[in-house]
Amino acid sequence: MGVAVVLLAVYLLAAYVVVPACWRFVEGYRPALEDAPTRTHTRDGIPGDPVNIALAGTEEELTTSMIAAGWHPADRITLASALRIAESTVLRQPYPDAPVSHLYLGGRREDLAFELPAGHDARRRHHVRFWRFDRADPTGRPIWIGAATFDTRVGFSHTTGQITHHIGPDVDAERDKLLADLRAAGRLIHTDWIDDFQPARQGRNGGGDPYHTDGRLAVGVLTPEGRLGPFTPAPRED
Repeated sequence: MGVAVVLLAVYLLAAYVVVPACWRFVEGYRPALEDAPTRTHTRDGIPGDPVNIALAGTEEELTTSMIAAGWHPADRITLASALRIAESTVLRQPYPDAPVSHLYLGGRREDLAFELPAGHDARRRHHVRFWRFDRADPTGRPIWIGAATFDTRVGFSHTTGQITHHIGPDVDAERDKLLADLRAAGRLIHTDWIDDFQPARQGRNGGGDPYHTDGRLAVGVLTPEGRLGPFTPAPRED
């Protein structure tokens, strides 16, 4: 009889207190991002990569989480880094921290960029750019909205004729890979989704490359710094 009473009490607590509280937390956590910018632009104002991911966390949490997931912070664009990426591309030498071209969101270029090599040089790579949003999440942590795409090769832009990276068409796969890498590294608490965030399911980026999407924005919540264990970077793919 005593066991039955305990089990009943546990059930009532779980079903009527704990689970509803968890649902209120998850549903109430999602920041108001429905009116966030949906599309990046090049410096010349040409529509660029679509926004497909948002992460909540401090800049330090975002950076350490990306590194723990195996991604590399991209070098700044300088003469030295430009020459090095050209050398990497032509001679097919590793450059896991290669710079990415600037894109603009709301008239401002990216705050942070990360990449994950997918070959032995800078031609093929997973990469993402992040912009700090002008609002915080319900806990007061910054929100970073980003565009994740996959560089397939280097060639001439279909819109300007300039030398550029061409992206793969499945931008959703890049969004999902980034989330999976963060989750595997133990840096993601949970992920919410905003349906129909992208008004168009197909388009072309600033280089004229076609892409397609399910239109959803992933909203990931990074593990707070105080809940992280000892930081061990993932092995580099040099």
